[in-house]
Amino acid sequence: VALPLLGLATAVGTVVAVMQAATQIQEQTLTLLPKLLAVGAAAAVFGEAALRGCARLFEDAVAAIPAIVRGGP
Repeated sequence: VALPLLGLATAVGTVVAVMQAATQIQEQTLTLLPKLLAVGAAAAVFGEAALRGCARLFEDAVAAIPAIVRGGP
């Protein structure tokens, strides 16, 4: 669930770093805002699907508890 968001933050950070190196503007606060906006937008767009997948995984895990306690498949 976190990998796409972390990958996006890394890509945006790399693009901002290259732009900072090209323009020789070394302001640390300039890297935070684009990453924050990109990750926030991605979480808003894809967050429901990710949470739905986590909920399905949780339901499957809870449903498997009786079989685990009984020791069967």
